[in-house]
Amino acid sequence: MKGRILLHACCGPCAAGCLDALKKAGWNEIVLFYSNANIQPLAEYLKRREALRVVAERAGLPFWEDAYDPADWTAVCGDLSDEPEGGARCDRCIRLRLGRAAARAAAEGVEAFTTTLTISPHKSSARILAMGAAWASFQPFDFKKGGGFARAMKRAREWDLYRQNFCGCPFSQGPRRLCRSSA
Repeated sequence: MKGRILLHACCGPCAAGCLDALKKAGWNEIVLFYSNANIQPLAEYLKRREALRVVAERAGLPFWEDAYDPADWTAVCGDLSDEPEGGARCDRCIRLRLGRAAARAAAEGVEAFTTTLTISPHKSSARILAMGAAWASFQPFDFKKGGGFARAMKRAREWDLYRQNFCGCPFSQGPRRLCRSSA
């Protein structure tokens, strides 16, 4: 058995879909970490946080929340508001959140971390895994494999979890409702 792993989670459904793979890989303890200053408005952020709390409760897992600082996210990503979904803005956003997850894992003595972001059919797992490789403690899980997204949606229905219909950042709303990346 392995020790603890911090799972950066964007929302409850995605986290719920990743748990079985982490357990199967032998992780002894999974800590859910909600670090998503990209999610706006605040009401949307709170809905997703509550869904993740439900997952933590149902699965008996610790839940940690990062400071919600959309101004920090805007300082990092806001100059790329006109970028298409899946472009340079998304890369910066993902790197920011992975960096926050890596820092929290290190600060808490958690030996490894990974992210739910690879479960989305709208995001490139290869790009996310390549970004994560910048940290030695990153564990490269492609949660999309083996029907991960379908498993996540099934569990979301079973657990009656809130499911969003857009990436979360203010630039993904409106006519560009979903984050899209090439595989």
